[in-house]
Amino acid sequence: MNATVTGPAAIADGAGGFVIDTIEVAPPGPGEVRVRLRAAGVCHTDHASLTWPGPLVMGHEGAGHIDAVGEGVDYLRPGQPVLLNWAIPCGACRQCARGDEALCERTHEIDPARLGTSRAHAGHTRLHGVSIERSFHLGTFARYTLVRAEAVTPLPPTLPLEQACILGCAVMTGVGSAVNVASVRPGDSVAVVGLGGVGLNVIQGARIAGAGMIIAIDRHEAALERARAMGATHLIQAKDNDPEHSGLIADVQELTENRGVDHAFEATGVAALAFLPLLLTRNGGNALQVSGAHGEVTVAMPHFFWNKRYLAPLYGGCIPARDFPRLFGWIQEGKLDITSLVSRHYRLDDLGLAFDDMLAGRSAKGVLLID
Repeated sequence: MNATVTGPAAIADGAGGFVIDTIEVAPPGPGEVRVRLRAAGVCHTDHASLTWPGPLVMGHEGAGHIDAVGEGVDYLRPGQPVLLNWAIPCGACRQCARGDEALCERTHEIDPARLGTSRAHAGHTRLHGVSIERSFHLGTFARYTLVRAEAVTPLPPTLPLEQACILGCAVMTGVGSAVNVASVRPGDSVAVVGLGGVGLNVIQGARIAGAGMIIAIDRHEAALERARAMGATHLIQAKDNDPEHSGLIADVQELTENRGVDHAFEATGVAALAFLPLLLTRNGGNALQVSGAHGEVTVAMPHFFWNKRYLAPLYGGCIPARDFPRLFGWIQEGKLDITSLVSRHYRLDDLGLAFDDMLAGRSAKGVLLID
């Protein structure tokens, strides 16, 4: 298909709002594919993108079918179901060569003059005739997207797109942070603060890895019950009148014989909580901030005592060729539950409602169904 196509998309204005408008998407160039999206996950990052420089096609989780392939893409075919991946590895830079594909130097535009970028060709997507940027070079809140071929992974035909779409960020980030980055081992103890899409998948990753104790922490009772269903062994409801977290810390200490957990994860997106894992983990343990929280925070250096490791991992250390087939296998084996993660489906026009439900804690994961 060599013609330009048009379709609806959610466009962030850069000032906190968005509109549904029509975009034009060009045919794929060499090494590119155009995807007809069917479903897209909604997360806090998408809400944050409302204030990024606009206009911007929103969305960074998605699944659909190949609409057209460009020259040199002989391993994908039109009609094939695919998952989109926002960390788009080149496979050749120093980071990719050492197995850190989520840190790909082309994707992070370390040296564009030498390495290029992970963007599709210039001017490929237009709004009212003017080229427009897309969230994470994907823009999944749209009917069509044009991406580098490395951004897609073929999906098993039996995996529904409205479930598979969330694998490309929330599931990969959460499960990968537990399995790939923290390297949770059988019998380890884990605490997870924040039980949205990422936090629930940290819990699933810890369960799959064989953790003996998984402590789920959140302010919302409904979120705690969702965590129990995903494999949490203990639940702690955080209290608003505990600003120094002393009660929460004491509860975790009591459960761990005054030791602290082996691995503590922050998944709230709240910058003020970014260093809370340091207070929950044992000496020599792992403290991980997996939410990508932004903002200035301070921390007392003794919180790092003794031999604690603090990490802010990106995308669960994802290596697409290794990790996505592994996720597909765990789903097929019944080890990874993605059906229960999706609380509600929305139409593209209902994106505002999807954000409201997410921010109020009424949904673990919302999914847009794109006509």
